[in-house]
Amino acid sequence: MKTLIVVVGPTAIGKTALAIELAQRYQTEIISADSRQFFKEMSIGTAKPSVEELAAAPHHFIGSHSVNQFFSTGDFEVQALALMEQLFQQHNVLIMVGGSGLYINAVCNGLDDMPEIDLNVREKLNQQFTTEGIDAIRRQLAALDPAYFEKVDQSNPQRMIRGLEVVLSTGQKLSSFLTSNKKQRPFNIVKVGLNTDRAQLYAQINHRVDKMVDVGLIDEVKSLLPYRELNALKTVGYSEIFDYLDGTTDLTTAIDKIKQNTRRFAKRQLTWFKKDLDTVWFEPGKNEEVIQFLAQQIS
Repeated sequence: MKTLIVVVGPTAIGKTALAIELAQRYQTEIISADSRQFFKEMSIGTAKPSVEELAAAPHHFIGSHSVNQFFSTGDFEVQALALMEQLFQQHNVLIMVGGSGLYINAVCNGLDDMPEIDLNVREKLNQQFTTEGIDAIRRQLAALDPAYFEKVDQSNPQRMIRGLEVVLSTGQKLSSFLTSNKKQRPFNIVKVGLNTDRAQLYAQINHRVDKMVDVGLIDEVKSLLPYRELNALKTVGYSEIFDYLDGTTDLTTAIDKIKQNTRRFAKRQLTWFKKDLDTVWFEPGKNEEVIQFLAQQIS
């Protein structure tokens, strides 16, 4: 039986380094499950693996799509499973790594069939987001579908609008379509998570944001100004710098806001991943412990 090793955890915890070490150990390839690293135009603000890291092991779904392309969780499920079917012909083990819980869940458990939605409702919600901001979308979703609101990345308007458009189009909550019925996969799945104490994680997040700014985040965001209305750009690390470029805030405040929003995002990631009791958790840097655990799981 083939095995998929899934490496999860909050942003800035060290998932990439572990995934590369595992890929080298098993002489295999890495499938990224990071919903922002798919986009080739977004590199610094999404903390994509470096050129050296990408060269250390074959990676898939890094810079594979354009921000102009709509790439849904369902698209990822279909494309990732097709790719894995090919890769499993050459390898007994594959590595999936990322912090996007919905995308990892799509591959591991499958998605439910989603309802058709009214495109006029989507357009109205997009207009509401443009005129009233993300807080208005948050409040509406929290009231209409609190179960989905708890799961969703609340800094991602595209995900929240998706929840609203379902309930406003169909009268049924998106959370009601997200059942716990797992689809059978033709491979074993072993999940490992990385986590550390909150103070250390937050310090790592703050350091990463400072490094992003040092290596050119502002210029990257400037280059994306023509695309700022696309959903892919309405995300942490980009929205705050757009505000700075608009002159509505100063740079120091924008950077502090990125750190704050990233810390909040990490907290939500952990809440999501901790609900999966199949995940075995390790301190970052304890790679030998992870390797020993996996040796017991993979025959």
